[in-house]
Amino acid sequence: MLKKYILASLFIIPSLAHAAHPSSSMVVSAHPLASQAGIQILKRGGNAFDAAAATALALGVVEPGSSGIGGGGFFLLYIAKEKRYVMIDARETSPKLAGHGEIYNTQSSINGPQSAGVPGLLAGIDHLISTYGRMPRTAITSPAISLARNGFPISPHLQSMIKWRKDALNDAAQRIFLDDRNVPKKGSLLRQPALADTLLRFSKHGADDFYQGETAGRLVADMKRDGGLIREADLANYKVIERKPVQFTYHGTQFISAALPSSGGITMAETLGILQGDKLAEMSQVNRMHLLIEAMKRAYKDRNQYLGDGDFVSIPYLLNPQRLKKLRASIDMHKATPSNHLIGFAEPMGNSVDTTHFSIIDAEGNMVSATLSINYGMGSGYVSPSTGILMNDEMDDFATRPGRPNAYGLVQGSANAVAPGKRMLSSMSPTFVIDKDRIFIVGTPGGSRIISMVLLASIAFINNNLMPAEWVDKPRFHHQFLPDIVEYEAGAFTPDMITELKKRGHHLKEMNRSYGNMQAILWNQASNTLTGISDHRGEGNAIKIQP
Repeated sequence: MLKKYILASLFIIPSLAHAAHPSSSMVVSAHPLASQAGIQILKRGGNAFDAAAATALALGVVEPGSSGIGGGGFFLLYIAKEKRYVMIDARETSPKLAGHGEIYNTQSSINGPQSAGVPGLLAGIDHLISTYGRMPRTAITSPAISLARNGFPISPHLQSMIKWRKDALNDAAQRIFLDDRNVPKKGSLLRQPALADTLLRFSKHGADDFYQGETAGRLVADMKRDGGLIREADLANYKVIERKPVQFTYHGTQFISAALPSSGGITMAETLGILQGDKLAEMSQVNRMHLLIEAMKRAYKDRNQYLGDGDFVSIPYLLNPQRLKKLRASIDMHKATPSNHLIGFAEPMGNSVDTTHFSIIDAEGNMVSATLSINYGMGSGYVSPSTGILMNDEMDDFATRPGRPNAYGLVQGSANAVAPGKRMLSSMSPTFVIDKDRIFIVGTPGGSRIISMVLLASIAFINNNLMPAEWVDKPRFHHQFLPDIVEYEAGAFTPDMITELKKRGHHLKEMNRSYGNMQAILWNQASNTLTGISDHRGEGNAIKIQP
């Protein structure tokens, strides 16, 4: 049987705003067909956890460049009848043959089968179904199997991703995603019959098939033949872990967010902890932006220096209130602090640039915020020929090249070094934000920018001075300590703000494209209404079951 760890799963927070049940149910995901899969399960009597499993599986089929059963992710849950929060950690792990990363001095950690960590998603989905769901696995997997076998139209988003990563695709991937070695036309049908067969085996036998059964044998045989590192023992020893989420309060608003090996919850807690004594809503725009940038810079510095898989490395208590006050005192409101002037200088770590997120709530009040990934666009580019699984390249999220930049131009820190069985650090940040009569279910893809995106949307939710769609759609900015640059989307700053921020010493860089694809739900308990918010940057949608 698949091994499971259960750690600190009984995370009960009394007296939060969960007295009422929602008037309906809702799924918001990055692809309309995946949203429809989740809603279909809810209409058939499933709960939010059943719908989350169906949505995750469907996203892996229709958004193959962003997630899938060859990858992993985090599911943040609220179990209404128990008034309990838990995070399901289905993050990938390092294969034993990766050793301590020496292999990546000669082999790529981005492209090809050797860049793949041991996938965790199916273990997480199976645990979600068997522990919290109520529908049979065969019903939950049905939408994804149908989409894989019968096909679906290729969207402009998927077409552009295939074009971007075309040269990284192995022969098996090219046979699936290309049309006679050319990028397929928009609207052409994408079928994945081998993946449908793999999903069918999962529907019948559960995760045991993937980790110890026929699929495991097929995958390992492909890995051995094609130069991959994953072996039978790596799959058999994989553990899905229930973890205690990160919980903190900012100005009376409760945050429940992802725990290590996600850096999201801790980094947001530190950023907002630094700002605990400030009233952002009462500041001028430029002062607010300056302060947020400086707080991000300090929190990301600590992320880069100290954070990793907490089961392998010792993590200092970064959220000590006195420490946070000292960090706030180090911020000069008239002058940016150069990153290399900060005490405890550390080098940053890279993270994924393509991922997916969905948010779900059901009429019983169960909630799911889930962020899933295969890391880079189209993952490793390697499809296991006998299983149809597009594998991740999450090994690049480790410090595979200490002192050398990774795919994103970032140098990685030693706390995130490779070790057999270790989980690579992530920025995925599925989050619940809760005030006295509202709940915000939120998350996004976007690599290391995920944390700042969720942070900015949460601050907008707290200040409540914009329409909910603007919390998600508003142009974004980001600072991650190194490089010492404020990246921003067009429109994030006015010309006057740009002039003033530069005057204070900030180095600004306008992004030549938008980033992120946030999928969120607002439950207003005062009016008992649900608002689904799908980022205008993507192709997702929100679907609600009408009461």
